[in-house]
Amino acid sequence: MSAFINRIGTAVPAHDVHAAFLEFASAGLADAKSRNVFDRMAARSGIGHRFSHMRPGDIGRGEVDAGGFYRRGAFPGTAARMQRFEVHALELALAAVAGLGSLEGISHVVVASCTGFTAPGLDLQLTQRLGLSAHVARVMVGFMGCSAAVPALRSADAIVRADPAARVLVVNVELCSLHLRETADVETALTFMLFGDGATAAIVSSDAEGIGLGAFRSSVIPGTAGLITWAIGDHGFEMYLSGRVPARIAEALRLDPPGEFDLWAVHAGGRTVLDAVEIALSLPASCLAQSRKVLQEYGNMSSATLMFVLAGMLRDGCQGSGFAMAFGPGMVAETFRFCIAG
Repeated sequence: MSAFINRIGTAVPAHDVHAAFLEFASAGLADAKSRNVFDRMAARSGIGHRFSHMRPGDIGRGEVDAGGFYRRGAFPGTAARMQRFEVHALELALAAVAGLGSLEGISHVVVASCTGFTAPGLDLQLTQRLGLSAHVARVMVGFMGCSAAVPALRSADAIVRADPAARVLVVNVELCSLHLRETADVETALTFMLFGDGATAAIVSSDAEGIGLGAFRSSVIPGTAGLITWAIGDHGFEMYLSGRVPARIAEALRLDPPGEFDLWAVHAGGRTVLDAVEIALSLPASCLAQSRKVLQEYGNMSSATLMFVLAGMLRDGCQGSGFAMAFGPGMVAETFRFCIAG
């Protein structure tokens, strides 16, 4: 392995919105039966907290967030949501970068996000705010969904392999809470039960410390293109996550198992996704403990989630050979092998 994640910084916004968003979603459902299904699934979700830059409002008084960005019957259009993304995504990304310490020698910046678009984009905004060289090479990985952390790392890995002197700043930032919708459909409401905001920043270089990277692989699962979709609508980005996703993941893993490893870094896409991986590969429950911990503490933060799992492994002093995987629209499984040495 010639490229390594040396350090990972993580950040979430200040406000825990999980309970408030659940209350809002449940209250908007069409009937008592739907509300009972939603409440039961929420209780079993394995999620205890999700975060947003928006402070929760008083649901009983018709508020969703305290600032009035979301108002029942008058949710904002996509343009208003993107204006917020431009400000708050940069703030959150900078908070994650602050956890890295020195940025000396950064030669490349790779940014992944699927919850907002601006131009000039986050890559240029970060380069300028961090005082990096005007000659830093920049890459944007956009709209690849929850699996985007892996293509971002794959880009950094290729850069370092081509130039061992390169030092790559890799940033994942997602503001999923900007895409909340009013809905009376229980399946749509269950999708919005999962997602929260988060950002990560990592240094990837040839310095042999941290997490060694290798053997990246992309696998499109046949016949699954419509199971995960993420479209731009008039009122935010419209996420669809089929209830068939866990079963198709399990089927794909049984047909092409990755082998035996000491460590498993699995994108915490939801409790049923983690259950599917664990059952399909006959893994002991302890193998996905780090992924379940991230899910419980932060929910699904789209592309930032897998990096939170890897950050936890570094923080806890885990060692050994590892396998990482994340799933996104396509439906694609993005994977790589890694190693954490003592």
